[in-house]
Amino acid sequence: MRILLKLSGEALAGPNKTGFDEETVRKVALQVKQLVDDGIEVGIVTGGGNFWRGRSSENIDRTKADQIGMLATIMNCIYVSEIFRSVGMMTNVLTPFECGSFTKLFSKDRANKYFAHGQVVFFAGGTGHPYFSTDTGVVLRAIEVDADVILLAKSIDGVYDSDPAKNPAAKKYTEVSIDEVIEKNLQVVDMTASILARDNHMPMWVFGLNEENSIVNTLKGEFHGTKVTV
Repeated sequence: MRILLKLSGEALAGPNKTGFDEETVRKVALQVKQLVDDGIEVGIVTGGGNFWRGRSSENIDRTKADQIGMLATIMNCIYVSEIFRSVGMMTNVLTPFECGSFTKLFSKDRANKYFAHGQVVFFAGGTGHPYFSTDTGVVLRAIEVDADVILLAKSIDGVYDSDPAKNPAAKKYTEVSIDEVIEKNLQVVDMTASILARDNHMPMWVFGLNEENSIVNTLKGEFHGTKVTV
């Protein structure tokens, strides 16, 4: 089985609510190690570039702002991959553009080679183009490397019909079709990514990262989030 795990920057911030909390990242790493030890192939995309990606400024061009966001996700992936290495995993960071010796250039063949050697593959830098978020990047990479499912580990525990932070009566879905996600703009991922997932039949499972052992439990059938079907 091959999965692509999207780790939201907000969830990785842990109790600090800003930056990345090292203990939170380490707990994620230990869970991923369990999966790898069980023979599951794991790709990772981290968030955290939103501070710049899509940001508008009178002094900074949108394209340049998005490029800064892409670089932010690369820094985040390098950081998270080092924590993964500290608990005994082999990792590689792939980017859609050259970053000297810091990363390696993405190709499907290269990713497959690393997966075959039991390595965790980090897909950093989004799509490599402005105007696309890491949501689009994770769906694109999942399709390209023939992942079985995308796991969206968020600070919220599933998909709701409205914002539960603003509406205490918000209804949580246990399962929802990608067509309904698009029609109702439920914002599982952004609209571009949603349509890409629909057109390429890529399922997504949404769950709360902060729930104890949530990543491992999700793949062992103890799933408490929302399955987005295609």
